[in-house]
Amino acid sequence: MTTHRIDVRLPGREYPVLIGHGVNQHIAQFLPATARRAVFITQEGIPANLALPIESKTVIIGQGESAKSLATIETLSQEFADMGMTRNDVIIGVGGGMVTDIAGFAASTWHRGTPVVHVATSLLAMVDAAIGGKTGVNLPQGKNLVGAFWQPSAVFCDLDSLATLPERELRCGLGEVAKYHFLTGDDLLALSLDERVARCVAIKGSFVEQDERESGKRAFLNYGHTLAHALETVGQHQLAHGEAVAIGLIFAARLARALGRIDDSRVDYHELVVGQTYSLQTRMPAGLDIDQLMAAMARDKKALQGLTFILDSPQGLEIVANISPEIVRSELVHFSQS
Repeated sequence: MTTHRIDVRLPGREYPVLIGHGVNQHIAQFLPATARRAVFITQEGIPANLALPIESKTVIIGQGESAKSLATIETLSQEFADMGMTRNDVIIGVGGGMVTDIAGFAASTWHRGTPVVHVATSLLAMVDAAIGGKTGVNLPQGKNLVGAFWQPSAVFCDLDSLATLPERELRCGLGEVAKYHFLTGDDLLALSLDERVARCVAIKGSFVEQDERESGKRAFLNYGHTLAHALETVGQHQLAHGEAVAIGLIFAARLARALGRIDDSRVDYHELVVGQTYSLQTRMPAGLDIDQLMAAMARDKKALQGLTFILDSPQGLEIVANISPEIVRSELVHFSQS
């Protein structure tokens, strides 16, 4: 079977992303040469029986967004201390996007920076969360408000993991895959799953190479995420991340239309990709408080100048700041009633 290798090229920190069936068996070849100990960070139910030639320990973290917290980072740090981990050893995150976010942040803080390898077991982690070095944990006030940029040493996307992925986890990943349809002109639907995952990785890698710290173009990878993060926070995570992104993509298209940036046909294309192609939910859950959603969107990390969204245009995606709260609120009300 074909193995795809995408190299994320950052000055002095280039790393490979391997995509294919059975790629996890090669993990030992990509460990840092200095590593004498490894800690696997994973969750219950995720196979973590990876063979390593060095001493290793597995630490199980909790499920759900409540476990994506500073308390979890403290617990992991104590485990590292008990094992005698040094900055020359390695931390290995085995799981979905939540695990790779936590493992990456823990690695960035342990001894002020310890190598991390990600073994992505969900579609969301493969096409998005495990790649690019963005790590973080949540606060009650919002998602991923505490974190760091810390690039992995390698990422493994073993497609065998998708065979047993629960349907909801697959939908969660498809929400992020849908996003990539609007980042480039690629015909992703013409590709096989293996090729589509590899192309999404390559697209994300190219954005990371151009803008590692998200000061410009990399923010486009957050298309659909402004409302998505608000829906997750205000809705107390009744929606999984990718499900919320799918809804956020549709809202972003409708807001762009309300601002005269795109026409009906472009909104219809968003509906086609998100709703028909990937069979994802395209409307908000009922009963969410509009004021709370507005407040959460105002706290978004992109919101340096008023309400800020990534919005579509004839020239492609653009960062649009200082959008009128009245227009956003009006469109949000209409969207919640549609």
